[in-house]
Parts: sequence; C-alpha cells; structure tokens
Amino acid sequence: MQLPEATNFIEQYINEELETGKFESRGNEIVVRFPPEPNGYPHIGHVKALCINFGVKEKYNGKMNLRMDDTNPAKENYEYVNSIIDAVKWLGFEYDNLFFASDYYEQMYAIAEKYIREGNAYVCDLTAEEITATRGTLTEAGVESPYRNRSAEENLQLFHEMREGKYPDGSKVLRAKIDMASPNINMRDPVIYRIAHVPHYRQGDKWCIYPMYDFAHPVSDAIEGITHSLCSLEFENHRPLYDWVIEKAGFRKPVPRQIEFARLNITNTLMSKRYLKKLVDDGFVSGWDDPRMPTLIGLKNRGVPPMALRKFCADVGVAKNYGVVNIAQFDECIRDELNVTAERAMGVCDPLKLTITNYSGEEELDFEMNPADGSGATRPVKFTGSVYIDQSDFAVNPPPKFKRLSKGGTVRLKSAYIVRCDDVVTDENGEINEILCTYFPETRSGSTVKSDVKAKGVIQWVDAKYGAEADFVNYKPLLKDEEYPDQDYAERLNPDSVTVRKGMVEPYAAESAGKSFQLMRTGYYKVCRPENGRVRLSEIVSLKDNFNK
Repeated sequence: MQLPEATNFIEQYINEELETGKFESRGNEIVVRFPPEPNGYPHIGHVKALCINFGVKEKYNGKMNLRMDDTNPAKENYEYVNSIIDAVKWLGFEYDNLFFASDYYEQMYAIAEKYIREGNAYVCDLTAEEITATRGTLTEAGVESPYRNRSAEENLQLFHEMREGKYPDGSKVLRAKIDMASPNINMRDPVIYRIAHVPHYRQGDKWCIYPMYDFAHPVSDAIEGITHSLCSLEFENHRPLYDWVIEKAGFRKPVPRQIEFARLNITNTLMSKRYLKKLVDDGFVSGWDDPRMPTLIGLKNRGVPPMALRKFCADVGVAKNYGVVNIAQFDECIRDELNVTAERAMGVCDPLKLTITNYSGEEELDFEMNPADGSGATRPVKFTGSVYIDQSDFAVNPPPKFKRLSKGGTVRLKSAYIVRCDDVVTDENGEINEILCTYFPETRSGSTVKSDVKAKGVIQWVDAKYGAEADFVNYKPLLKDEEYPDQDYAERLNPDSVTVRKGMVEPYAAESAGKSFQLMRTGYYKVCRPENGRVRLSEIVSLKDNFNK
C-alpha cells in the first residue's frame, strides 16, 4: 500500500505498523482521540495535542474521537464540556464522534470483576496515606498490602458492597495486583477504583465508586478501537500499566499503542488547569475568558486568530524531548496572521493636538484598508485640519535619526498632507498643549502634482472633530519567568499584567465592535463594546518583533 511520507516519529511508527499489516483486520483504518478531562477550560497547551491528533486523522484519512475523560465527578460539569467542544470547533477541527468515559462505567465495572476473578485485582483497606507509605522508592521495593491475598470470592463481595454504598469514602479501594517490587512504581499495585459519594453531572447518584484515570483511560481507548493513544511525555512511565490494563481486560488485537510526545511549554505562560482555576477563583483575573489567560476562550476574547495557534503548533513541531518555547514565537505567528487579515485604522494613545493654521473646511481622504492583502481597497476618512497625533511622534529637541515631527520639521500625516511645525503652545508649566502647523496643498496623498516639499516620515492621526475617545488596554504576561524562573507560580505573578491608556481612535474603528485592527505604529487591537461612553480597545499583540530580532 502507498503510505504518506512521515514527517515526525509518530508518523514513522504508524507507517511501520501499516507496512507490517498490523491493522489489516480493520481495513487499515487509523483511529485517534483527544480525551480532555472536563474540569476546566482548555488552554493553549491542548492545541498541540489537538493539532497532532487531527493531523494524523487527516494524513491517514482516519477517524478522530473527542472523548470527555469524566471519571472525577467532584470537579467536572457541563460548562467545561461545552467549553471544550466550542474550542475544538473554533480552531476549525471536526471530530467524528463525541464520547464520554462515563458511558463505559458498566463495562469498566465488568472488567474490574474479571480482574478479581482471575486474581489480578483485590480490595484493599489501607488508607491513601498507608498505600503511599508502603509503595516504596526508586531504590527500594514496596511492601505488600495485608489484604493482597484475599480470595476472589471475598474481593467480589467487598467490591459489590462498595458499589452498593456500604462503605464511606476512603475506607476501601480496588487495587490492581501486579508487582510490588517492580522498578516502575506505577506498577506497584496501583489503585483502579475508589469510593466517592459524589453525584456525577451525567450519571447522577447511580455510582458511588469511580475508576481511576490509569484504568479508565486505556479501557476507554480499547472500547473505542483507538489504534494510537497519542499523549504527552509525562505518561511515558505509565505506558507499561496502560498495556497491562488492556492485556488483562482481554481485548482482541490489535490493541491501542501509546506514543508520547513532548508537551508544549511556553515562557511566561501558566499551563496548568489547576493553577488557572485558582487565578479565577482568587479573582486575580476576571474569569476564564480574561484576555490575559492562555485559555482558548481567553485568547479568542483577546482577538487571537485560531489559525495563528495552529501555525504556532506546526512551527514548534512534534518532538520527543522536553523544551520551552519563547512566547515571542507565538506573538510572531499572531502578527503573521493579522498582518494579512486585519484592516488598518488610526488611533493615538497619548493625544497631542495638531492644528493646521492655513487649512479651512473639511474633506474626505482615501485610506487604504489593508496594504498586505493586495486588494488596494480604500475607505473614506474625514479630515478637518485639526487632528490629534501621538505625543511620541513629536519632539522639540529630536534625537538623532528622529523621523517624525519636530519644530521646524516636516512629516506626512498618513493618507493626508505633509505638514511643517511652525510653533508650539504651552501651559504655565511649560507642557506642550498644541502644535501649530502649515500644510502644503499640493502634497495630498495620491496627487500627481509634483512638490519640492519632502517629509522625513509618516505618522498617524485622528481627526479632532470626528474622533472618538478610547481606552487602550495593553497586556503583559501573567508570569514573570525571567525574574523568578524556579519560584512557585504565586511568586511569579505579574501585578502589572494589564495597563490602560486614554486616547483617541477614528470613528470607523470605534463603530466596529468585535473587529480586529492594526493601529498604525501602535499594535493590533480588538474593538470591544463601549464602556461609560468610551471605546475600549483590547491589545492582541504589539507591532514590535522581538522574536526575529
């Protein structure tokens, strides 16, 4: 059979298995899955796993299951389930089936009974602390439980009574009977069922015992006919247990194969749902959708294009070894996408009034909507001769190579005219309130009339009459990795992760809530709904390109 060219080690494994005929009995169909636990909103780290799994589905014309690993009822609910489904769709992925591990509870229970009957599991009365204490170390074997040699009949009776709710939480567990001297601690009689008198968001009060992840996960994979369980590297030491669970359950071959890849780690970025939930619960952020959050709903709210996330994961690639990616690489992917898709607009963060003393009336100028998309499309911009520019675009005593406006100097107002600064108006403290300028009519943008007047640079502006007051909300990372690389996340939180600056923006952008723009020489911003009569502009990413530098 003709196989696609392998571009990473996962695809090499798949090709080798297809060549040996491992999956001929099932028509050589490759089936993968994405099995998140619905105990929080998905974040940027999940995108890599999604891209890898959906990439395999597409490359091998296979199937992809989205499965909720909902075996911990105390932390799971439909809010998180819906957030996962919405995130997958927002990224542009289409799965073949939606499954829930909780749908397999009866099958899992039957498999656990099979384990007991065949001497591969036993009910243990040790507490969680006692089990931990007797598990041993990397250099010392564990100590067998005094309940390890109960008869199959006694274990089945106790297990049935556990299901019936006869015992309180923590009083008994079901443990796999493997090898307390195994060099792999995960194989030292791991717990596969625990008692938890907690209602399940889908099953209600039907169950008071729940399977553990290391048991439920491989069983779910085998039930669904998964061919390749693609997971992050921290599960590598769990692979022998994964294989043991499936083998002892008696599933027919071919059985799923677990393959591990390096998870996505990004500088200045919190990649733990547990800690992200704590940020929400403690009020450090406004919610899961806070634009500073690395959750997909937060990134969507911030205005990050989904294709930028997919490009970022493609650029990072599939690796076996642990590594940390600089956040600047992600920012560059966002810029690449928005440069083509985002319209241009003008906005100034620190307004300084500029008045053209020899101009009267008003007119409409042609403003190119996006020079990068090649369409050449324009829109009208009102111009009255009284505008606001950014304070950083003017200097009384300019530094060397300053290519903006200075007293006696010239500059072009974007899509308008060249102006010369003749004078400045100051207040009693010497602060500049206004710049007085002369404009040159023959220098209008697009004019075919030749002019001897030259400008050092081009700056943006907002018309004083038609511009709208705006709040520019800028973001920095939630974590300060450079200062505290080895500290607890709470000590690395950045108290200055959000700042607000007051400014002006042209009406076209002000009236485009939900749309993303490149504000000339300022950055990429998403227009939010007005608050207190002021337009709110949420920063997506700056224009500064630290990564390529």
